[in-house]
Amino acid sequence: QVQLVESGGDLVQAGGSLRLSCAASGIIFSANTLGWYRQAPGKQRELVAIITSSRSTDYLDSVKGRFTISRDNAKATVYLQMNSLKPEDTAVYYCAADPIATAVRTGRGRYWGQGTQVTVSS
Repeated sequence: QVQLVESGGDLVQAGGSLRLSCAASGIIFSANTLGWYRQAPGKQRELVAIITSSRSTDYLDSVKGRFTISRDNAKATVYLQMNSLKPEDTAVYYCAADPIATAVRTGRGRYWGQGTQVTVSS
């Protein structure tokens, strides 16, 4: 059974930092592309960051220079380091995984976590 479990969400003041983690089980982690998505109330889900099996990364323009995605294949975990947080970063953050990078990039990843809430106060 495949599971993706996010953790690390919290309430933080603007300018602060958080590190989200997503621990995977039941998949060949190293062969999967991983993505972090977020969805704020009343808004569409958006791809925040993606890391492929070859560790190529890409970011939403609004988080470039502030967020860093990384992966630890030995721990089957993907991370999202978020610095200089802004109130507009407030959302539920989800991780997604799929062996096909395009599927993760287009929101059609095979596997999804349940999400973790990030709230940034001004």
